[in-house]
Amino acid sequence: MPVADGTWSPEQFRDWLRSHAALLLDDRLRAKVDPSDVAQEALLRAVGAQDQFRGHSEAERRAWLRSILASTLADLVRRFLASRKRNVGLEESLDDAVRLSTEEAQRNLVEGPTPAEAVERQEQLVWLSEGLAELPEDQRRAIQLRYLHGLPVGEIARHMDRTTAAVAGLLRRGLEALRQRPDPPG
Repeated sequence: MPVADGTWSPEQFRDWLRSHAALLLDDRLRAKVDPSDVAQEALLRAVGAQDQFRGHSEAERRAWLRSILASTLADLVRRFLASRKRNVGLEESLDDAVRLSTEEAQRNLVEGPTPAEAVERQEQLVWLSEGLAELPEDQRRAIQLRYLHGLPVGEIARHMDRTTAAVAGLLRRGLEALRQRPDPPG
């Protein structure tokens, strides 16, 4: 939503971007980077590049912000991988790296998703993160802890300072709200 003078308020997209970042954050970075920090970085980039936005609707603004978030995440992964390469304790021999890289490339060619499947998965993740952003904070947090981080209900209850029955209710209501959304694309 634009503010009165036609500009936009980055604050209104903070929770939405944080939810997207939590879904899309690479597993290698999850323990090192907080989704809130990623969302903040993406918003800072967006504010700095706001003159490049050519859309008019909130949906176009969200698509633009998603692309900035994707770029921010890609940069974080590159920085993380570069820092690992500089760590002498983590270096591998060149021959081993080439062999593993070749094996992984071959596996991806045989087992990896097609480009269409990758696009469909990305669209489903966007659909899911938008649905999560629409949930009340406690339901969203319970679902993220359970299904994105794999925590058992008892541990979530301790983490959220709630009873297991209360967490089960949050999960049930949150999942029901997600199921009531229109089907994801694809």
